Amino acid sequence: MDMIHGESHFNFIKMYLLSHFCDHIRQFGNIPMYSMEIGELAHKTQIKEEWRQSNKNDAARQIVHSYGRQHAIRMRLLNLESLKHRDANLYPDVLKHLHRTTSPVSPPVICRRILKGCRGDVSTIVDFSRISGVSLEIIYRELIRYSRHNLPIDPGLPQDHATLRSLPVELLTQLKVQVLTFQEADVYEIHCGRSTGTLHFENQGSHNDWVWVQAGTEEMYGALRGRLPAKLVALLKIRDPRSEDTVRRVARVQLLTPVNSGRLSDLHGLVTVQMREDTRGFTIVDIGTILGLAHLIPEEDWRWLVNSRIDLRTFNVIY
Repeated sequence: MDMIHGESHFNFIKMYLLSHFCDHIRQFGNIPMYSMEIGELAHKTQIKEEWRQSNKNDAARQIVHSYGRQHAIRMRLLNLESLKHRDANLYPDVLKHLHRTTSPVSPPVICRRILKGCRGDVSTIVDFSRISGVSLEIIYRELIRYSRHNLPIDPGLPQDHATLRSLPVELLTQLKVQVLTFQEADVYEIHCGRSTGTLHFENQGSHNDWVWVQAGTEEMYGALRGRLPAKLVALLKIRDPRSEDTVRRVARVQLLTPVNSGRLSDLHGLVTVQMREDTRGFTIVDIGTILGLAHLIPEEDWRWLVNSRIDLRTFNVIY
């Protein structure tokens, strides 16, 4: 009985996540893990299309047989394709059939990132320093570090402070990122990340979203696979008149670092992240490295849990 009373509580991760779903739906839309979209898609491809191809006489049996045959043929083609890549001896007519049935590989679609919401009170680095409360020396140092690590030598950002000080700058408040829908090749969702700085958003305080940043290769940061969550602090367009008005679209972010090298916890199966211990305070990154919005669950001592169960796409990446 003592064990029953001791374990009869609702203090487990699935119940705790429910309190965050309302906020997630407002920011991202429906939660795919609990959506009927995948089931409806399967209903269309596995039942409706087969129904149209049947003679409407004992259609259920025809639907099952037709789908079974198509599945068997697809598996056979995958096996033959695998044997072909292993240089197995296949008959010429089989190779000819594989060449005819293999669809051409379409070029990868470049996910667009759109900046919106230009503020009218920032036109130079000096204005940005005044608005953000960060000293010019720190901003210069981060811009130079970003240029050396991410841009070609020519044309890179100026290395001297006087030239950096004179560059035209725009401060924006919204970033829209195309994110590939789970198990889709050409269907995208739009993640809208906001960064209002110290300004209020809809009369409810400042709004600086958590985002995913590609900070390394897939072998880094354990289960996070090279991605790090970060707070979106500012969005900037920096124009360089020296190189035909080249525009650098960058973001100022506060990167978090994974605890225990990004390993999943044995207690709740989630990755824990915390504030970085370096003295930089923020990092300048190209907006092309921002992959979409992240969802974190706050813990104590400036730590967060990465909610990898909020949708099927994030669940599939981490697990």
